[in-house]
Formats: sequence, structure tokens, C-alpha cells
Amino acid sequence: MSGFSLRDPEVIGAMALAVLCAGGVAALFALRKRPSLEELERQRRADLVLSGRIIDGTVIDISEMGPGENGQPDGMQLILYKYEIGGVEYECSQDVTALRDQINLKETQLGIPCSVRYDVHRPENSIVVAEGWSGLRDTMHYVPPPPPRRRSNPGKPRTWNPTV
Repeated sequence: MSGFSLRDPEVIGAMALAVLCAGGVAALFALRKRPSLEELERQRRADLVLSGRIIDGTVIDISEMGPGENGQPDGMQLILYKYEIGGVEYECSQDVTALRDQINLKETQLGIPCSVRYDVHRPENSIVVAEGWSGLRDTMHYVPPPPPRRRSNPGKPRTWNPTV
């Protein structure tokens, strides 16, 4: 018979060490800090800014909810927008409450074009505003073409000189 016995001190020590290691790994996973919902959303926006494709969309609506309406202490601000990719139209909303200092929703016009960043592999994953980037266009005023250039000598016609 082989010399393997559960009463052997070396086997008992190895089993105790294995149980301690498994308990330590379990405690590490149980006690580690999980990212908050705000941190996960911030990371999602950062990923889309780095690797998202830009496409034209349209701002549909802006919704502001008070603290009593949604259960959040600061209320909630949403931008509703739509965009089309490959014949499929997506209507999405983005919570921009954490980005209040970067955008002014009161000046945002409805029905105007905006730039949308979306994930190529999951087109429904999209944003219009992030830290350091905004797809909202400030205004849609008409920009006139530049005035025609005036000739320096209006009385004298210009001649072509190949030596110059």
C-alpha cells in the first residue's frame, strides 16, 4: 500500500494551507470595492470617446425630473436623441446629470442635428455628451459666405505675366 494517509501531518498541513488559500481568495473577492454605478457610466463614456464611431443624429427632447420623480436626491436630466445606422433607427436617452457643469440644456435646441458616438459592435451603446467631448451643436445660425475679394486696381484690367 502507498504511504498516503489523512492522518499524516504533512497531508493535514497541505490541506489546511489549501483551505486557507481558498478562504483568502473568497474574502478578497467578497471585500473588494465594486465600482459604483456612476463610475461604471463614466468608464462607458470614456470608452466610447476613445473608440466610438461618430455619426449624425437628432436631438428629440430634453427631460428634467425633480428629486421626487425619480428617487435621486439631485433629480435627473436626460437628453433623448435618435440616429440611423444601416437602415436601423435607434432612439436613445443619456443621463447627463453628472455633466451639468459641461453643458447648458436650457440653450440646447430640439430637432437640430447632433453628433453621436456609438460602439461599432453594439450600436445601441451611444452617447452625445462625455467628459471633454460634446456632440451637441451650440447654434444652427446661417453662416454667410465670405464677401468677394476686391481687386486692388478696379480701373485697370489684370494681365497675365508668365515671368512672375
